[in-house]
Amino acid sequence: MKILKSLTAALVGASALVATGTAALADGHLKEITVAYFLEWPTPNQFAQTNKMYEEALGVKVNWVSFDAGTAMSAAMASGDVHISFSQGVTPFLVATAAGQDLQIVDVAVSYSDNDNCVVRAELEANKDNAAEVLKGKKVAVPLGTAAHSGFLKQIKYLNIAESDLTIVDMAPSDSAAAFSQPNTDLAMACGWGGSLRKMKEHGNPIIEGKEKESVVGKVFDVTSIPTSFGEENPELLAKFLKVTADMNAKYAADPDSMMGDIQKSAGMDLEGTKAVISTFVFPTVAEQLSDEWMGGGVAAYLTDSAASLESDGKIKALSDYSAVVNSSYLDAASKM
Repeated sequence: MKILKSLTAALVGASALVATGTAALADGHLKEITVAYFLEWPTPNQFAQTNKMYEEALGVKVNWVSFDAGTAMSAAMASGDVHISFSQGVTPFLVATAAGQDLQIVDVAVSYSDNDNCVVRAELEANKDNAAEVLKGKKVAVPLGTAAHSGFLKQIKYLNIAESDLTIVDMAPSDSAAAFSQPNTDLAMACGWGGSLRKMKEHGNPIIEGKEKESVVGKVFDVTSIPTSFGEENPELLAKFLKVTADMNAKYAADPDSMMGDIQKSAGMDLEGTKAVISTFVFPTVAEQLSDEWMGGGVAAYLTDSAASLESDGKIKALSDYSAVVNSSYLDAASKM
């Protein structure tokens, strides 16, 4: 798609700025870092975000900047404005690295097969059998270059719907959820995640979900990603960041209710919505992440398969080896702290 090609071109140019954006702050001389995250995407580490526990552990100021999509996170890392992207989707990571951006995955932030989907307006009464007919010629809102976009492509293929039969518009989930809620909207379907997906479901239904969706789309998970140079220049700081995140996941597993109020604040949601969204999330332990299922090989294999799918659809040119962009050394160091 033209928008994806434009994004790729922009990232190629922006990747040249990474060195100047991070090198000046190398060798442990950082006084502050900037972390990208999503609003309406509640995660245990937001307890630490609210209570400034990262600052205490890292010894530097931590600026948290919210983004609408992982593609924007990539661009911000390319320009040097962001040092760590928390919960970036796999697809925007693949688009960025295919464009030449030097990024690495350093942990698995969250797994959420049921919290990333596409919703069809209820009045269309679409189902698996009639979706191709009902949606033909209709407008669909998709955040291009994201995990939701990849899932959308796999779902319409499963439903025997051609991309050319749809009018696809690039919209951030928060924007498409707002448009989707209007009675006179021209959107037949919208794709997104988190709080935005929850709002979309008030006006429609996913055609496939649960185990059937996972069998079609595969695992859906987000990662913590960094410019490679940032990790090389600040290994201890990065390991401490991952340690705080892991500690919050462990704390949440033991007593989620005690954390919910603070998570809610950083997520920018009400308590009911926070509980509803986070209940569909899985936060792998450090031991699980370091296993073959995840950082020990599973993530690289997933990247390889996903990149091959995107390449076959003409979206990107896949890398020859994805094991090089998955670096478990910082998480391993965190596990020993």
